[in-house]
Amino acid sequence: MLRKKIDEKNALIKTQCFPCVLPDKSGHKVLLGIGGNIGNVIRRFEHLFYYLERSSLINVIETAPILKNPPFGYTEQGDFYNSLLLIKTLLNPKALLRYVLRVEKVFGRKRLFKDGPRTLDIDIIFYENVRMKTKNLTIPHPGWKERESVLIPLRFMNQKKYFFANGETLVR
Repeated sequence: MLRKKIDEKNALIKTQCFPCVLPDKSGHKVLLGIGGNIGNVIRRFEHLFYYLERSSLINVIETAPILKNPPFGYTEQGDFYNSLLLIKTLLNPKALLRYVLRVEKVFGRKRLFKDGPRTLDIDIIFYENVRMKTKNLTIPHPGWKERESVLIPLRFMNQKKYFFANGETLVR
């Protein structure tokens, strides 16, 4: 494992699975954000990677390095670890949401309160060029442009050019 401090409050962590690039497969390209701050999160991310690799519902295409960063919202808690996963799936956005919520539970997620501590959080950041807003799902994920937990790892991804938000490419 390699740690690299990138400023006074953020550090990048590279492991065997974060970052990596895998063979591209068919399906819809989706960018997932993952995060957590309870227990050994880096090890949990590695287990998540292998869990998703065994899934018949999604294919991991690329991962970003892991970012260690301070919490936002509720700040009276430990630092978070965050990363991004580029996947391909044949699931539609709502079915994918159901799937990732189930995966969170498999990894011990309990929703105590908004922005609270968690073992694992999985967010759908982008689903190709889909834009939607329902009671349970908004795509692109609201606030992604202000979150270092998305923006910093995204800078290190090879395939970021495939995602658009409000007609703007993410590559700057």
